[in-house]
Formats: sequence, C-alpha cells, structure tokens
Amino acid sequence: LERENPYDHLEQLTRRLGEGLSAAARQAGVNLQVQQCGSLLTPFFSDSPVTDFDSALMSRTDLFARFFRGMLDSGVYLAPSQFEAIFVSLAHTEPDIDKVVAAAVQVLRQQRD
Repeated sequence: LERENPYDHLEQLTRRLGEGLSAAARQAGVNLQVQQCGSLLTPFFSDSPVTDFDSALMSRTDLFARFFRGMLDSGVYLAPSQFEAIFVSLAHTEPDIDKVVAAAVQVLRQQRD
C-alpha cells in the first residue's frame, strides 16, 4: 500500500461507478442521489439531495429494494439495505465497474415501467 498508493485509483473507480449509476438513472427518468466518500458510495432513491440522516430517511427504500433485487437477478450483489455502502476494492477493474453500470441501466429502465 505504501509503495503503490492505490487510493487515488480506488476513488477513480468509485467515481466511475457513481457517475455511471447517476447517468443510468437520468436516462431512465429515475430520481437517484449518489453519495460517495473515497471508495464507498450509496445510491439513494430520492428527488432531493441526501446530506444527512434525516434526508436519507426521506428516500424511497421500496425503490431501492426493487433495484437490489433486479441487480441481484443480473448477477450483481449489492448491500441489501439502502443505508449500507457499496465498497469498491482493488480487486475491481474498470470492466467490472462498466458491467455493474450496464446492469443498472437495464434494471433502472425496468423500474420506470
């Protein structure tokens, strides 16, 4: 970790995932707020910014549950609660992130229907 300092790379991968999820939601017409800190992120189904616990509680956990199940059916395992974080690790690659985003595009389109 000292020699290679992977933290910038981890943050870039996480940003790629967050931006991809946000873009997929916009394309599908789904309100989604993505919060990121370093290599952690959480998508919140909300039309308002999520800045604290109270605003997180206003999010649509029913939509997250549908998203979770759709992603699981697509082969992507996310934390099952909207109040947990997605962890990106050094084992993840850009193609891995792109596969998750591609699955999210399909799942979010289905949620709109």
